[in-house]
Amino acid sequence: MLKIRLARGGSKKRPHYSIVVANSRSPRDGKFIEKIGRYNPMVAKDHPERLVLNTERVKYWLGVGAEATDRVGRFLGQQGLAPMPKIYSDPIKSAPKKKAQERIAAEAEKLAAAEEAKKAAEAEAAAAAAAPAPEPVAETSVEQESAAVAEEPQPSTEG
Repeated sequence: MLKIRLARGGSKKRPHYSIVVANSRSPRDGKFIEKIGRYNPMVAKDHPERLVLNTERVKYWLGVGAEATDRVGRFLGQQGLAPMPKIYSDPIKSAPKKKAQERIAAEAEKLAAAEEAKKAAEAEAAAAAAAPAPEPVAETSVEQESAAVAEEPQPSTEG
């Protein structure tokens, strides 16, 4: 099976890659059939030397049945030479397992119940605010209370 993939070159922390056609069983930086381009991640994204492809050879190898790896597939998709591969931002393997999903579902139910209770309390408070207010109870002033206390007979201290 033929793959169009990257072969790393360059020194430590200064990579550059060759885009090659190779047998899928050969090592990453090992034997390849043909070099069809290069990729230099160290230059700016809009720089013309960042990605250089021999489009005729790419089309030939895709026509013969070579498959591009994910990264090279993105490059080819951006150039319009092949359809853009689907990029999985949430792999299936990293999804929570069964018990964790059950805990998440239980937590979601608790939150939904709390939200419903909160909405019910807000609706009740709004209904109470919309209802006519009861007649205010006549409050006695401090002066009236002190006058009423003065009129009451004082208990005798005799014995």
